[in-house]
Amino acid sequence: MIVVAPLIGLTLTLIMTPYIAERMRRAGIVGRDIHKLDQPEVPEMGGIALILALPVALSPFLTEKISLATTVFLLFGIIGVVDDLTNLRQLHKVILSLFVSIPVAVIGVSSHIDIFGFDLNLGVLYPIFAVLFVTGSANLVNMLAGFNGLEIGTSTIALLFLALITDGNAQLLALTGLGAALGFLRWNKYPAKVFPGDTGTLSMGALIGLIGIIGKVEVYTAILLIPHFLDFIIKATSVRFGVRRHGKTKVLPDGTLQAPPYPSFLGTIMRKIRVNEPKLVAIVWLVEATLGLLVLVLRQSL
Repeated sequence: MIVVAPLIGLTLTLIMTPYIAERMRRAGIVGRDIHKLDQPEVPEMGGIALILALPVALSPFLTEKISLATTVFLLFGIIGVVDDLTNLRQLHKVILSLFVSIPVAVIGVSSHIDIFGFDLNLGVLYPIFAVLFVTGSANLVNMLAGFNGLEIGTSTIALLFLALITDGNAQLLALTGLGAALGFLRWNKYPAKVFPGDTGTLSMGALIGLIGIIGKVEVYTAILLIPHFLDFIIKATSVRFGVRRHGKTKVLPDGTLQAPPYPSFLGTIMRKIRVNEPKLVAIVWLVEATLGLLVLVLRQSL
């Protein structure tokens, strides 16, 4: 079981992703790959392959918790589809995320949170925390995006380390998500043949949050989301104080990236280091892997 489901997920996304991409292309659902000089058109909404593959891979191994997690995962995928097609406002996206996270409130896990050996019992507040946690995870992963392989790559790394520090239902979810993400990453890595869209990023972010709740590794999951949280805080601060200006990352003639004219986590890297798109993504992957190793050490030492 622990091997079969991930292999099914991997196989399905390897096969279905190029098919979904071609259907999206024929339907005209494409986006410009703006971080390349020629800005080629790339099919959007490839994340449909993820929201199809994961439930199918898990279907022979359903338990009550896995069924609930799969349902929430799919609901986030539906929000992603709506967002990709209609360009939801961020506030609407968060409200819908809170709504579809409500089932997590009855997921039936302990109300205790392990904070590096310190036990915190949230009691009746834990269901609210769980809903907010999954909502936050989904939207944070969705926000740190925009470069080939970035979102799915960081999610893949996070799922790998979550699989290493959990067991049971949580580990099965993490490994199956890892398999599906790896299959999709084959087509999404630089140069991307397909974009996940919010369909993919929201659902994968929700999956990471769900594993944190079911596996009772909430704090460790939060550590894995530090780059995403930093990006959110930096952007939110710039908006709050009115310093964010219109503009996007620019690609210079030599292929290197010029940071956008507003503060962001990725923009900070671009200002410190001369990078092209693959190098920028590799740096973020390295940061995520380093946090994963930290999580592994902390988990094993406590």
